[in-house]
Amino acid sequence: MHANHQQKVFSDYNDAAAGGNAGLVAATGGARFATYSADEKANLPQDAVDASFGCGNPMAFALVRRGQTVLDLGCGAGIDLMLAADRVGATGQVIGVDQSDPMIERAWKNVRAAGHQNIDIRKGQIENLPVTDGSVDWVISNCVINLANDKQRVFAEIFRVLKPGGRMMVSDIVADDLPIWMRRSAMLTSACVAGAISEAEYIQRLSAAGLSRCEVVGRNHYEPSQLAAVVRDSLPAFLARSFVGCMVAGATEKLTGTISSKFWSARVHARKDEVFA
Repeated sequence: MHANHQQKVFSDYNDAAAGGNAGLVAATGGARFATYSADEKANLPQDAVDASFGCGNPMAFALVRRGQTVLDLGCGAGIDLMLAADRVGATGQVIGVDQSDPMIERAWKNVRAAGHQNIDIRKGQIENLPVTDGSVDWVISNCVINLANDKQRVFAEIFRVLKPGGRMMVSDIVADDLPIWMRRSAMLTSACVAGAISEAEYIQRLSAAGLSRCEVVGRNHYEPSQLAAVVRDSLPAFLARSFVGCMVAGATEKLTGTISSKFWSARVHARKDEVFA
């Protein structure tokens, strides 16, 4: 990822944490609750729901048990932290890692509002996790790893922090044969598209990091209208209302029909094998 794009991602998410950046909200909002149940959302602080920029529900098929430790990479405003906290119970622990100070502050506010006592939120990068070796049972993440410059380092860190027998379940954007203009788009980088790798590469990189049983266990495809909204809603307000804005919106609607099939949200599972003497 281009350094300027990486800086834009960081800036966009800080702005979003502070309640701004409508373009980022639009970019991820169309599908952000595609796999969260009504019951799950009903028990969460509304701010955590409103500020979630995920592409799926990484907890949906995770066989998380009470007393276990769950680590959430790029925890954002805390929606998955709180769902995991309910699963592990008072004897378990949930750790969230995020690099954005405004988002961490927002997550702590939501966690306290929900009354959870088993959640710890730490500042750090997912390429260099502030977590002890072999200390977690589950690693989860929701539409974050695609934003990392060094994905192989992220996968190596996942392997490092998992206990033997520990498992990973993440929801992330994957892509095949994206046009070069999409790869170079700073806006689509923040929208979790431009930096995405293919399913095959995702699995290969997980295996190269030492993880096993790596597989895609679910997919969520997007409608062309959702991608069109990313472009349309990211335009400055004065431009969106102009003739040029209308032209852009119309052209985008036609274009997205041909490219929407090139990326989707995948739920990816892997595990760290146990070591037998």
